[in-house]
Amino acid sequence: MSELNIKEVKSFTYPKPLIEKGYANQTLSIDISKAEISVKRMPEKIKQLFVGGKGFDLWLLWNAVSGDTKWNDPENAICIASGPLGGTPVFPGSGKSIVTAISPTTGSVIDSNVGGYFGPYLKFSGFDALELTGKTTGDTVIVIDGINQKIQILEIPELPDDSYAMSALLTEHLSKGKQGRVSVVSAGSGAKHTLIGCLNFSWYDAKRKQVRNKQAGRGGIGSVFADKGVRAIVACWDTVSLKTNQPADIDALKTVGRCYSREIAELDPKQNEMAKIGTTHLVPIMDDFDLLPVNNFKFGRHRCANLIGGVAYRSLFDPGFDGCWKGCTVACAHGVKDFTPISGPYKGLKVFVDGPEYETIAGCGSNLGVFDPFFILEMNFYCDAYGLDTISVGTGMAFAMECFETGLINTDHTGGLDLSFGNRSTALELVHQMASGKGFGALVGQGIRRMKAIFAKEYGADAAIMQDIGMESKGLEFSEYMTKESLAQQGGYGMALKGPQHDEAWLIFLDMVHNFMPTFEEKAEALHWFPMFRTWFGLCGLCKLPWNDIVPEDNKDTAEPAKVMKHIQWYAEYFTAVTGIKSTPDDLIATSEAVYNFQRIFNLKMGYGRREHDSIPYRSMGPVTVEEYESRAERYDKQLVEKHGEDITGKTTEAKMAILRKYREAQYEKLQDAVYKRRGWTDDGIPTIATARRLGIDLPEVVEILEKHGVN
Repeated sequence: MSELNIKEVKSFTYPKPLIEKGYANQTLSIDISKAEISVKRMPEKIKQLFVGGKGFDLWLLWNAVSGDTKWNDPENAICIASGPLGGTPVFPGSGKSIVTAISPTTGSVIDSNVGGYFGPYLKFSGFDALELTGKTTGDTVIVIDGINQKIQILEIPELPDDSYAMSALLTEHLSKGKQGRVSVVSAGSGAKHTLIGCLNFSWYDAKRKQVRNKQAGRGGIGSVFADKGVRAIVACWDTVSLKTNQPADIDALKTVGRCYSREIAELDPKQNEMAKIGTTHLVPIMDDFDLLPVNNFKFGRHRCANLIGGVAYRSLFDPGFDGCWKGCTVACAHGVKDFTPISGPYKGLKVFVDGPEYETIAGCGSNLGVFDPFFILEMNFYCDAYGLDTISVGTGMAFAMECFETGLINTDHTGGLDLSFGNRSTALELVHQMASGKGFGALVGQGIRRMKAIFAKEYGADAAIMQDIGMESKGLEFSEYMTKESLAQQGGYGMALKGPQHDEAWLIFLDMVHNFMPTFEEKAEALHWFPMFRTWFGLCGLCKLPWNDIVPEDNKDTAEPAKVMKHIQWYAEYFTAVTGIKSTPDDLIATSEAVYNFQRIFNLKMGYGRREHDSIPYRSMGPVTVEEYESRAERYDKQLVEKHGEDITGKTTEAKMAILRKYREAQYEKLQDAVYKRRGWTDDGIPTIATARRLGIDLPEVVEILEKHGVN
């Protein structure tokens, strides 16, 4: 083990509280500018209102920042929490951490749900949430040691820039031979030099005897972390059992947890085989339905898609049971052992790659016009090592490639790099440039919104075209699903609180394939219910995959198959068993609705959160180029004639595109009207005071924000 030169800046001992019904009932606040550590009680009213997890994060962040706070201001807080159900080893998907901050790409609230052991270890160490503010020199490591009831702020110079190497080194040094006790949160050099940095959350893989990572990727939280000068936050905890959370009814918890685990163990092999191939099974499904993004979301399928799907990764994944939390029977956190990169600092060395998952395959594969599983593995590995969000890297790079191919930028701007779709060596070079903050990669690492502004101002690129093809909304890059034929999913992306991420609403199949919601009102109802329920997972410290990626065999025969009500009933029983708060499925929705609306008002506080901020690029609605239209000409012509009653005889493709655009943009406006009405918001997309009052979030500071913006 390498010797570390460690200087203790501050030490703080504390009495660890007994976890009570899933809660430590206190939070940890660290200001690294002043090296101050304090423990705060969470007021009972706030606990009841915000539940935990993302709810606690939002409340802490709300009180840390003003409406003028920028992402790189010292008062911007990185908040990390688990939730009352987090850390349960018998219930699938119960090991999540939720991270929030003010985002460098959106300027508003960002949140990310991530695996690994940190969140549960933080809670079991005595803290429902961590609030980190301030800035320091760049060598700071924070250790939260729940075993010895001690918190330290350390300076450790010369730690590796590489997040994998840093996590492994700190785990080895702090574990005293028991590596499973340690979980590390870290970023990397890419997070330091871009605005799209991610955070790696570690756990120790005892079978393979190595540290592994999951990523909190969206919105540049890793860049905030790096800007603060923090190298790592470490949580140390020992044994975890069903009793660690001190549930209200341990027998009820055992019963519901075992029912769910048995069902997954029985049905997953028949359905998606996530325990063997993770989310790679989605690639051929998305391709079959014209939903797989290809060449910057121009196309939705490709003849080579099978080369990067589950069939390919089944033979590449190292076999074994791979959960990112103890006892999760979904076990989808797979990886590739002894992979040898062909570029960068690990060239020629054998490494372990955590992943890839579907989003990385689509974003850093098909969307770049590349159908090589080994290239995707290398992109995956280096993005994780450097601390870069693979979704923003892939979507941002695809935008730059289309700008290059259409002549909006050229080799004079890219430093001689050929950014044509399918150019694997250039894509890898851009990632390495992001890590060093040099070359054209440093510009791509600013995200699509800033690229559009720079390309227009400095290179004379057409701003209108870039607005149509730049796949970002609110400053966040789109995750990897085609939405042209799903109005509901367009709304799911455009009206998502943090930007176009599918964790709020994934409605493509319900809308486009099954036609479960033909009217605007039915789409609006779905865009109310699904975001509310999905919010609940983030409040409680849970993963959503067990809910609807593996479903009961009779689910299709139920009244509401899309909701998987059998599982929602189990979640209500789970919440009741741990917290002692008797809950029904409707209670879960009501709880989430309060937090969801609070986050929308938080956006308003930061200068966003209005209708204008819910706009989306036209490519997410329909074809921008002649090539796009003509690739699906039969479909589009038929819609114009049969759905819209247009006579297209003799019309050019450009003319038909203009007519189609008029209808599709109008549809989106009507959908916004319907969704805002259903959510109890104004026509401008702001929750009314009556809605805030109904949900119990009419706190004085909330009402003040609403009144300031003319809402009554």
